[in-house]
Amino acid sequence: MVITVDAAGRAHYQLRVGEHSQPLNVWLGHNIALQSTGRITCVHCQQPTRKSFGQGHCYLCFRRLARCDTCMMAPERCHYFQGTCREPEWGERHCFAPHVVYLASSSGAKVGITKPSQMPTRWLDQGAVQALPILSVASRRQSGMVETLFKSEISDRTHWQRMLKGEVADVDLIALRDDLMTRLAPGIASLRAQFGEDNIQAHGEQSVARFDYPVLAWPERVSAFNLDRTPQVEGRLMGMKGQYLILDTGVINLRKYTGYQVSVTLSARS
Repeated sequence: MVITVDAAGRAHYQLRVGEHSQPLNVWLGHNIALQSTGRITCVHCQQPTRKSFGQGHCYLCFRRLARCDTCMMAPERCHYFQGTCREPEWGERHCFAPHVVYLASSSGAKVGITKPSQMPTRWLDQGAVQALPILSVASRRQSGMVETLFKSEISDRTHWQRMLKGEVADVDLIALRDDLMTRLAPGIASLRAQFGEDNIQAHGEQSVARFDYPVLAWPERVSAFNLDRTPQVEGRLMGMKGQYLILDTGVINLRKYTGYQVSVTLSARS
């Protein structure tokens, strides 16, 4: 799904099916059916695969591509300097680029990292209702090291079930940032001494971004569909948050099924 946000912070969803794109906000309250054909195509090599790895890759690409390496989830483990990067040229383009360390509230306050070009997309994909960039760093590895420092004080996880129940209290991210920067000042100073003052700088943004998602009703009990076990999913579309569709029969994380061949039927509620 593609998510955009308007000036008022309202999220707008587009469902991509093949070459077509369908606005979803207008279908709230109506019926939706998804049918998996069982065919999965690797998003990189375009070859059929019996199982999806790393959000849409076949096993060979999952094992070969740098974008599927463990350092993508844990950037502080970058091993480029050891000469063992799977794709050095790809790493130079994507990892040796500025990143942002941010605070957000999806299911509670958390720390995260992203590229400047991915704000606010990254936050919307996570279902964040608030977000605040706090530090600008020179590379992905450095952002991972800063994030690791912050994880000693704050989580880096989103609890998806709590996020989908709408149980997210408002957080004063400005005050939280100031508190964390004070408590972690020695660690930040150490990283700046290692990488240079110019490579880890305070972000200039002083206002908190806020997002509102199109949801008619939050589920009381969150039950997730699995297309591998239940190839047909249908129900009344009650909302969208993050990469999830919320139906009156359960929820489904569409990003999990990248590369799957799925037919989608939208119909007015009778």
